[in-house]
Amino acid sequence: MAYISREISVGNVKIGGSHPVRFQSMTNTHTMNTRATVEQSIRMIEAGAEMVRITARNLKEAENLKVIKNELHQAGYEVPLIADIHFNPKVAEIAAGHVEKIRINPGNYAGRNAKGKMHFTEEEYQQDLDKIRERIRPLISVCKKHGTAMRVGSNHGSLSPRITDRFGDTPEGMAISVMEFCRICDELDFHNIVVSMKSSNTRVMVHATRLLVRKMEEEGFYYPVHLGVTEAGSGIEGRVKSAVGIGTLLAEEIGDTIRVSLTESPEKELPVASNIVEAVQSEKEKARNGKLYPAIGLPFSYQRRESFSLEAIGNKSSPVVISPDSNTGFYKGNAPDFIFSDGNKGNEVLYSFDRKNDSRTAYSLSEVHQIKDSGIYTGLNFVKIRNIKELEAVHQVLANKPFAYILLANPAGQHEMIHFLENEKAKNPVILYHFNETNDWEAFAIEVSSLLGPFFINGRADGIWLDNPTHAVKEVAALMYTILQGSRSRISKTEFIACPSCGRTEFDIEQTLQKVKEKTGHLKGLKIAVMGCIVNGPGEMADADYGYVGAARGKVTLYKGKTVKKKNIAEEKAIDELINLIKEEGDWKPVFR
Repeated sequence: MAYISREISVGNVKIGGSHPVRFQSMTNTHTMNTRATVEQSIRMIEAGAEMVRITARNLKEAENLKVIKNELHQAGYEVPLIADIHFNPKVAEIAAGHVEKIRINPGNYAGRNAKGKMHFTEEEYQQDLDKIRERIRPLISVCKKHGTAMRVGSNHGSLSPRITDRFGDTPEGMAISVMEFCRICDELDFHNIVVSMKSSNTRVMVHATRLLVRKMEEEGFYYPVHLGVTEAGSGIEGRVKSAVGIGTLLAEEIGDTIRVSLTESPEKELPVASNIVEAVQSEKEKARNGKLYPAIGLPFSYQRRESFSLEAIGNKSSPVVISPDSNTGFYKGNAPDFIFSDGNKGNEVLYSFDRKNDSRTAYSLSEVHQIKDSGIYTGLNFVKIRNIKELEAVHQVLANKPFAYILLANPAGQHEMIHFLENEKAKNPVILYHFNETNDWEAFAIEVSSLLGPFFINGRADGIWLDNPTHAVKEVAALMYTILQGSRSRISKTEFIACPSCGRTEFDIEQTLQKVKEKTGHLKGLKIAVMGCIVNGPGEMADADYGYVGAARGKVTLYKGKTVKKKNIAEEKAIDELINLIKEEGDWKPVFR
């Protein structure tokens, strides 16, 4: 059943209820540079931003939000502004009087005496919560007075010590952290709230958001939900990762406003956000009853669908990559696991392979019924299904045969078909097939990531097969691996976690990320974070193996996990020092496929 949120107002923009998904982005200029911030805001608005977020690190920046707002109004732009607040409640109170919405992180509102504390008794837990209530009370008063909305956004890796002591750095801890704030706001009769669960790990982001929605429903809050995969990175990887996480929740009817976080110019985020929403909405319209069947189950932790293991496909094996036959060849790192020809031709349903004679025979649906008991089912068999009626018909013939894969070839019906297989307790491995002839590479990547990524997030598919004849097979194969990596279901290369940059960033993060990728992109399985500042960096790179974090102007601090290893290194030497650190720790293990 869909999550129906309550409607709230952010200036002249309505969020939640029956309103469409709203788009936003965040400036990466310095907030005191009014001209640069205004100009960038205008570029974002013209690219599709319905709200603009700006960092406010201190009182001066909070006051300057009023100047920026007036400049935008004078230029004819009245899009609501959002102040991004960290640590200082007084800054939040000043900003809330000037902008239409503020964003706070519950993890940064811990009681003053909780800093560094590791263990809390029940009494100490409640005392810390009472301090938070008193610290946020003045902010809520300002928000009420000015009609300012608030986003309560929990970030994986930046939870308060009180929360991590009891719940750990987990989706449950993230959801509880926000629920505590929702309860305080409810006690103070303040309801103009948006909530969010952010993580660079798509599984954590999805599970935490589902859990939060469940808890809000149980307590009757129904606040609008903001979606985003934080620190997604750049290029196709960043787009795919964002589409996988956001697309999963949109398919489940969760999400009222989104921000795609790319380590690129912020105006480039808006078309990506629009494409994700359009892809999911388009498939909903094609599906029966306009639904993608979110009722297939919404787990709060990863659960792999039970299946047979055939030819290293299915059961607990990593999802496989399948490509159509091609003469273009492959290059190292992008070779598919299997190659198959004529995947989208004719009306064949069953493809039966004779390994001994290296031959293949194709059968129509009527022929499958005729040969049900003929004993042809030997070797490797693909059953290609285009819709639920075909699946229901073929199921009686081939269900649970321990030598037949099921190839689902209709994206709009794939949720429904897997739901059917689960209800029937069919254990055949499932391959997801998607055919598309578009020559717009970015649009194609975002579409397939939005539509197929959810199945891998949810552990309900055993392989992926993309077929796009307008692009080189090696590019399409690489995209399939990227989708699997973005869903954390198969790691085939280095994982890069990078913030999108903002007014707190201490170096050219876009250029630095590219340099780090060039130097370390062959270290399969390592997660390397490139973070712009010391405010968010250490927390939001929660599960990275190594971190490159801006410490001050021209200075970088390097981390191994959450431990500082090298402090205040000159920026020009920092990448070499990162490489040295990885080698010193024994993790420099190049993999060339």
